[in-house]
Amino acid sequence: MHVRKEFRQLVTKDEANDIIKSLGLDIMPRTIRIDIENASGFVLAEDVISRVDVPPFNRASMDGYAVNARDTYQAREDRPVQLKLTGSIPAGTNPDIHIRNGEAVEIATGAVMPSGADAVVMVEYTGAGGDNIKVFRPVSVNENVMHAGSDIMAGERVLKKGTLLGSRDIGVLAAVGRKTVNIYSLNVGMISTGDELEKPGNELKPGRIYDINSFSLSSAIKECGGIPVNYGIIRDDEALMKNTLEKAGKECDIILTSGSTSAGSGDIMYKIIGGHGDILAHGIDIKPGKPAIIGTVFGKPVFGLPGYPASALTIFNEFVAPVIRRATGKMEERIKMKAKLASRVRSGGRSQLLPVSIVRGGAYPIEKGSGAITTLSEADGFIEIPGNMEMIEAGESVEVTLFGKLETYDLLFVGSHCLGLDTLTDIMELKMRVINAGSSGGLSAIRSGTADIAGVHLLDESGVYNIPFLERFGIHDAVVVKGYLREQGLIVRKDSSIRGLEDLVNMKFINRNTGSGTRVLTDLKLQKIAEQKGLLFEELAESIEGYHTEAKTHSAVASAVRLEKADAGVGIRTVAELNGLKFIKIADEEYDFVIRKELLGAREIKKFLEALRSDEFREKLPSGLRAYERTGEIVQK
Repeated sequence: MHVRKEFRQLVTKDEANDIIKSLGLDIMPRTIRIDIENASGFVLAEDVISRVDVPPFNRASMDGYAVNARDTYQAREDRPVQLKLTGSIPAGTNPDIHIRNGEAVEIATGAVMPSGADAVVMVEYTGAGGDNIKVFRPVSVNENVMHAGSDIMAGERVLKKGTLLGSRDIGVLAAVGRKTVNIYSLNVGMISTGDELEKPGNELKPGRIYDINSFSLSSAIKECGGIPVNYGIIRDDEALMKNTLEKAGKECDIILTSGSTSAGSGDIMYKIIGGHGDILAHGIDIKPGKPAIIGTVFGKPVFGLPGYPASALTIFNEFVAPVIRRATGKMEERIKMKAKLASRVRSGGRSQLLPVSIVRGGAYPIEKGSGAITTLSEADGFIEIPGNMEMIEAGESVEVTLFGKLETYDLLFVGSHCLGLDTLTDIMELKMRVINAGSSGGLSAIRSGTADIAGVHLLDESGVYNIPFLERFGIHDAVVVKGYLREQGLIVRKDSSIRGLEDLVNMKFINRNTGSGTRVLTDLKLQKIAEQKGLLFEELAESIEGYHTEAKTHSAVASAVRLEKADAGVGIRTVAELNGLKFIKIADEEYDFVIRKELLGAREIKKFLEALRSDEFREKLPSGLRAYERTGEIVQK
């Protein structure tokens, strides 16, 4: 049985830099001839469309216990809730487990969420008790859960033709499974660890994710003037890890590892480094990237990076890149600028390097989490938040450290992303910056005068889409431009006997999150069925197993059905077809655009409307999306 390691003492960012200097890295660069890792610095010659969801399944983002959130609502420090422990789910497997009321399952970070569970209680807030666990703090629905497709949706264009590729773009290529000279440099060993990792290009099995860090970090090494020596994916085997580290120590000047550095029961990298070298720091008081390791192993400097892609790249850029640049002579001065924070940010009590997108002098926080590769690929830079600062209010001036040169854009779109938006931007002869912040985020950006266009698909309880929400958000200087229709329906497996919503009784169902347009639509349809059966809505809802199990994305619904965690869910046709599932249409959803009135006469908005109303747009829309007679119509409030 593995013993869980605790972080005894975190070092500060400054202390970490002092430790690195004390290593005495007086390394002479090598003269090396070099030949998805060689792509950095080249221009992309194709659109890259994801064939998979990232992550491909609902997964735990913390070590702990998968539960039904409702079972924890009464939990208190002095009155813990007791739940029956029914099993354990490690990372890299597809468990055949269903959580019922009053039950819990032990789950590892990155593991597939079992059906019936909608939250994870961190292990720190639980206590063991034989066949039961005690829960001392309540959790909310979707807490510590990362949903399928919440980072990247299958069918989404993740990189556009003409992009100059860098480390963040290479990470995106790896995340979606795409595979494909004399210089001064250093040999930098790169080791990715984890049983759940799969090489891009291979079939993605249930419970697995594509290895991102081997490729994003290798590219980052090259950008700094180093040559990556990639040792591939090393499974969670102590002897195998030790042998690989020893080999890297003989062949490389610096060693990087990713994963297995945290405090989980399966994380063993710190043991190997401590047993064959020195651990100078284990844990840095910074977010993201707390579980980093600094030390030496087999006579060479070693940096143990966290497994999460954004954390790994953040720690590399902040601590490792300067070491390589100094040795290779490829020093770069960081470019900084002032910007106004677009939304309030709360600190978690640790120093934080928060990725932001810069548009027209505003800094938009990107908070998908350190498990999402696009956290950094969509960012222009980061702001540093001291650990003693609890909150930064929207509108405050912040200093942004840029990743590179800022691009300029003709239009700023903020709102709910849709595959039809990719089609629209292809037709326009304009550069449009897209910030995916959901329908509510888009309306807030219109209200503040920041965004030019918002994409929305909110259904009012009256059955009217989008228009009532302008009043609700206090927007008085904008119009709704009718967009296109998205087919909403039941997503089921090909062999399912389900034919409609009325067949959901006694079936395993996965619902959308409260407040989403899909959830409102589902409830309206179920309300009518309840009335026809002479039932209260609550009675019908309780008869549907999983009605209270919520998913944040259409892709998360499809993933649950595909992995047999649920028999059915409601979502758009596109994700059903991309996942090889059957789609039973129940309604058309209206995806519209909100535009500030003052911009209606602008050249850029006129081009946007021309593209929206064009025959080319109608013909190129993906399956499940269609223009109609109201497409392009301007609705005055």
